[in-house]
Amino acid sequence: MRSFIDGLDPSRLTDILMSVIPALICITIHEMSHGWVAYRLGDDTAKRMGRLTLNPIKHIDIVGLIMMAVFGFGWAKPVPIDMRSFKNPKRGMAITALAGPLSNILLAAVMLALLGISFAISPTGGMVEDLIYRTATLSVALAVFNIIPIPPLDGSKVLFSFLSDKIYVKLMRVERFGFIILAVLLYTNALDSTIVVACNFILDRMLHITRGVFLLATKLGGG
Repeated sequence: MRSFIDGLDPSRLTDILMSVIPALICITIHEMSHGWVAYRLGDDTAKRMGRLTLNPIKHIDIVGLIMMAVFGFGWAKPVPIDMRSFKNPKRGMAITALAGPLSNILLAAVMLALLGISFAISPTGGMVEDLIYRTATLSVALAVFNIIPIPPLDGSKVLFSFLSDKIYVKLMRVERFGFIILAVLLYTNALDSTIVVACNFILDRMLHITRGVFLLATKLGGG
């Protein structure tokens, strides 16, 4: 193992770290948010399973992490949720599911604000700024990908909550088969253009945060 690491090109090792670190941050925030919101709504399953933590090891799915680092979308270990613990199971499940994508949008906003501060301090930028920006863009991509209404993605749970109880139960029973549909769509790149357009739309508007914070930080620094 040591000889393998020693033989790695330093620039290649840096590229790997610059892809993996943002992925770890994004999936950890995403999954912990699911568990935290579920806990606040009455389900302590995630807490009992040790998933209310910022320790990425608790949330990692190796294949999903590699997919996210390489392709910009992937998955982590699903946080265990027992919707029977919610006062309103369908609504509780929808809110819990929505917490993941929303946490990624919030994370991206924080990263872009930090980017504005960083550029105000060092206008030329560098590795730190690159890492921050990669985290922001990957976080937006994860939010967009997960809001797609195909099981088992978060968007499907939000969409299903608007259906009748009878249909909802049936759809939840066949949720696992959604993986097949999702796999086909990913394999054929059918979702690529939609995801890219949505991500660019969100990022273009969120970059105003970076510009605003940059101007504010520059003004304060100059004063």
